[in-house]
Amino acid sequence: MASTVVLVHGLRTSATMWRGQVEALTRAGHEAIAVDLPGHGTRMGERFTLDEAVRTIERAVDSARNDVFLCGFSLGGYTSLHYAGLDRRPITGLLAASCGTRPHRAALETWRAAATVIARLPDRGLGLNNWAVRAAVRDPALVDDVLRGGVALDVMDDALRELRRLRPLTSLAAIEQPVWLVNGTLDHFRLEERQFLRAARNAQLIHVPGATHMVSLTRPVTFTRILLDAIEAARTA
Repeated sequence: MASTVVLVHGLRTSATMWRGQVEALTRAGHEAIAVDLPGHGTRMGERFTLDEAVRTIERAVDSARNDVFLCGFSLGGYTSLHYAGLDRRPITGLLAASCGTRPHRAALETWRAAATVIARLPDRGLGLNNWAVRAAVRDPALVDDVLRGGVALDVMDDALRELRRLRPLTSLAAIEQPVWLVNGTLDHFRLEERQFLRAARNAQLIHVPGATHMVSLTRPVTFTRILLDAIEAARTA
């Protein structure tokens, strides 16, 4: 039976980062909806707010033709957890990747300060961002997937400020559906993953060996297999 899979991208990226997963889901007979969060991709001119990010996910879920499985990466993982924890949601399950540390205020303010400095560079940090993506991902086709939708350089301050509102442990405790927490073993965002696991009603933690933060791009085959298995398990749970 087909599912609709809503895919939510990370900070500064866009829906294009999910090209490989969209193709694999389509081949498997599923409907794939990759959204652009406010301030990203096709919505580059907008301000990022957490409320509009939630509404973006809601609209995608409401438009689905089948049972919905939600998948988010990094910023998309945090916002997906927040969305699912706010109310009883019409989803079968949730995969939250690369979001295994609470957004502590001190860390966010440090990141905001660094982003402010980087934004003063002549290219506003575009070259630094693209270098980091190429260093992490390696495969030129997958690098193109990340960069093709544009780099949301102007969204950093809004997004980091809005992230202070998130309480992922509280969200996890409220989610009734099964949750898959997926982190690369080399990801610096997995520091509190065990607390996330303990907070959830029904979750499992999956490590992807050798993967860094951009787990769906550094180990795309393994990540996609985990996603497809989770969709099937959630449907029969």
